[in-house]
Amino acid sequence: MTDHEKHIKELRRQAMRLPLNPGVYMMHDKSGKIIYIGKAKALKNRVSQYFGSEKNHDEKVRRMVANVEYFEYIITDSEFEALVLECSLIKQHTPKYNILLKDDKGYHYIKVTSGPWPRISQAKQILDDGANYIGPYISSWATKESVEGALKIFKLPSCNRRFPQDIGKERPCLYYYINQCCAPCTGKVSEKEYNEAVTEAVEFLRGGSAESVRELTKRMEEAAEALEFERAARIRDRLTAIKRMADKQKVVAAKVPEQDVIALAQGPESSCFEVFRFQNGRLCDRETFLMGETGNPSAARGEFLEQYYSMRDRIPPRVCLDGRVENADLLGEWLTQKAGRKVSLSVPQKGEQAQIVEMCRNNAAEQLAQATNRTGREASALDELGRLLGMEQPPNYIESYDISNLAGGENVAGMVVFENGRPLKSAYRKFKIKTVIGQDDYASMREVIERRLQEYEAHKDEGEGFGRLPDLILLDGGKGHVAAVRPVLEAAGLNIPLFGMVKDDKHRTRAIARDGGEIAINSNRKAFTLVSSIQDEVHRFAIGYHRQLRKKTTISSTLTSIEGVGPTRARALLKHFKTVAAVSNADLEELAAIPGMNQPAAQRVYDYFHGGEETAE
Repeated sequence: MTDHEKHIKELRRQAMRLPLNPGVYMMHDKSGKIIYIGKAKALKNRVSQYFGSEKNHDEKVRRMVANVEYFEYIITDSEFEALVLECSLIKQHTPKYNILLKDDKGYHYIKVTSGPWPRISQAKQILDDGANYIGPYISSWATKESVEGALKIFKLPSCNRRFPQDIGKERPCLYYYINQCCAPCTGKVSEKEYNEAVTEAVEFLRGGSAESVRELTKRMEEAAEALEFERAARIRDRLTAIKRMADKQKVVAAKVPEQDVIALAQGPESSCFEVFRFQNGRLCDRETFLMGETGNPSAARGEFLEQYYSMRDRIPPRVCLDGRVENADLLGEWLTQKAGRKVSLSVPQKGEQAQIVEMCRNNAAEQLAQATNRTGREASALDELGRLLGMEQPPNYIESYDISNLAGGENVAGMVVFENGRPLKSAYRKFKIKTVIGQDDYASMREVIERRLQEYEAHKDEGEGFGRLPDLILLDGGKGHVAAVRPVLEAAGLNIPLFGMVKDDKHRTRAIARDGGEIAINSNRKAFTLVSSIQDEVHRFAIGYHRQLRKKTTISSTLTSIEGVGPTRARALLKHFKTVAAVSNADLEELAAIPGMNQPAAQRVYDYFHGGEETAE
């Protein structure tokens, strides 16, 4: 037993002596620094779990436990008191392995530069630069959306060109051609017209769309009465743009007047929480929190709620989440007490609320994808597949297997790997079936998985290739294949999710097979596309290997049909000449010079290919 194993055993012995009372526990490293703080309904049960079998822990917990030197605890009168104390201690100590959120909610402003040809932009602080500042606003997102909306409606530039210095120097950019910028750089817009548009944009930002619509309508009517039809047309176009902007906002409106929607996207080494905040039924703010690995998603959601609402004064009456949250009742009670009114936590399953949660989750996946050099589509597909299969985390490392043979001959298997939704070809492997005679796909698949797990035991210290276990195994086959392979995983003591990929009569992916049934995936487009890609790729790889072996067998049989040329000489000839065609074109001296060949054998090979039509036949 190593020193580390002895230390963990001692920590478990100490944990087993803890009381069964509710409380808070603090894990310390060798320097005495607190690296994790947690709460428990029963301290003994919760703390002892950390120092039991590592198979029950995710990677984040394993790393934390490996750094624990000792722990402390504080007994409380109730689990609710433990939650309140935990929040306070996390704020005070900011432990490394707790979810920690940076409260970057500062003030934001809309900046309008002074002088000729003024520009409108977003600013984080007021500078002594002579510009006018509108605000402050709390929401960075709302400020950014307002500025972008005003620039589009009033067709004002958002580029870095300076006016009048850059007028006429370059061609206008794309925004001019898609009718989203008046392009002062062309010299076709007067300073008076430009300043009028800026004034109207500022009034729109200060007064809101309703007030701006009333004022612009009045100006349009006045221009029409004064027969200034071009000016009236410009104002009409701005009114139309404001209406379109309002219609766009309705797309992200909800029947629930005030609520927060929170969703989690997880990657192999990082995660992202997205928060949509609704007021008066409309999306008024959004926040993105990128962080490291969060481990168990239900526990991560619980930690996030604690941290997020510890930083926020406004707590809505309803919080919608994209999945189960640990200690939901306790958190609901804490939020209710903090808000001074009833606060409910819900996980919508259908209808408008479920669609908004899905939109929030997709945005989280997109933000995570941009931060980790993945596409949002890949991250969303893995997240959707994980939820469809009932997995706690997305399957970022997937192995898939297929058997290929021809009437039981040349029995082979292919293994392909998809990491982060993309093929990892360096991890592909080929298998020749050794123990199965004839066509028995179930037995062949069992042999392949057994050999794969044996390779894992031999290489697990390497942590890559065969030394890494997959998050998910997909077999090209139905529930029979799953039932045949499941005992192999159980005998190895591994709890790897295992499913089959079922095809229809046209050889297209139809469903995912599990023990005793199937899961339809046609309605889950992203997951369906990913699984179809995996199934097509593993089939291509396995059948390609099978054809390769059949081709070699056919070539070898051509040479071994020559008298005096057995398998050894046939392999030697092919190793040197590469193809049968090259052997047929070789002269007698070249054939005799091959290792293992002699003069009589070389003569027979030469005669076979050059001895006339009768011999060749």
